Amino acid sequence: MAVKTLWLVRKLGDFSSGYLKEGDIVILIQDGVLRYPSREGWFVCKEDAEARGLSFKEDVMKSYEDIVKLIEEAEKVVVW
Repeated sequence: MAVKTLWLVRKLGDFSSGYLKEGDIVILIQDGVLRYPSREGWFVCKEDAEARGLSFKEDVMKSYEDIVKLIEEAEKVVVW
């Protein structure tokens, strides 16, 4: 998987999907998991969701281990 920019979004308040380009991936972490990832290429941190008592479909969850691999593969990482 070629990841241009990996966006780690802690809260959604001022984040806009207008920043995204083709090949980008968004991972909702911390309180960002309070919103369902409704777009293709959007995921939630499994451990952060579970800590908040939330459940999502397996295909939209990424574990800490998965996120570390994406960080290593991405051309750029942005924490929002």
